[in-house]
Amino acid sequence: MLNILIVVATAGEAARLSDLGQPSGLAAAGVRVQVVVSGVGAVAAALATQQAITSSDHPRPDLVISAGIGGAFEGSGLRPGMLAIASQIVQADLGAWDGERFLGLADLGLEVAPQQHGSFATWQGGPLLGRKMNWPCGPFVTVNSATGSQAGAAELLRRVRGALVEGMEGAGVAHAAYLSGIPVTELRGISNMVGPRNRASWDIAGALAALRGGLETLIDVVEKE
Repeated sequence: MLNILIVVATAGEAARLSDLGQPSGLAAAGVRVQVVVSGVGAVAAALATQQAITSSDHPRPDLVISAGIGGAFEGSGLRPGMLAIASQIVQADLGAWDGERFLGLADLGLEVAPQQHGSFATWQGGPLLGRKMNWPCGPFVTVNSATGSQAGAAELLRRVRGALVEGMEGAGVAHAAYLSGIPVTELRGISNMVGPRNRASWDIAGALAALRGGLETLIDVVEKE
């Protein structure tokens, strides 16, 4: 039996995924899925992930997935209603300001875990799946406050070259999985573009539908490996 832990921030996201964890076709095919609602932010996500990993009520997961909706950076080729998968999960706003210059943990000589400066490699199957399914794949950034300006988006792209997607939980999930020695990936449906908050242009329903379809595909591919 393959055990997959999916961590989402909100009940609204979980509602679209809840039947993935039911004993139905997937379970019969050898996959057990647990969906956990963590709450918003990297700290909440890390705590909920660690609790789920160590709980005696469920088997230890073989793969942890940080899932949800998120914003895409201009230039990524992504638009609302699309899907992307992470090649790297980066805690992008953890560091210090030196005047107008942001210093990341590597610049400061600090770590969140041994040899980890807040950037976590993802499950190696994620980029392979991305190429197979033609899903955009690249770095995802985790922030504590969603970006609301073009200047803020540009600053994040300066820190993390080639960043595709912004979210608020991925690095927390990745940190807990890393400490437990479990592969992790992040999958997000795109609800908006990173920058000024133009709610009229958001597509939350499309993002959730893309996320659901992506998770179904991922689970199917992993089960057949």
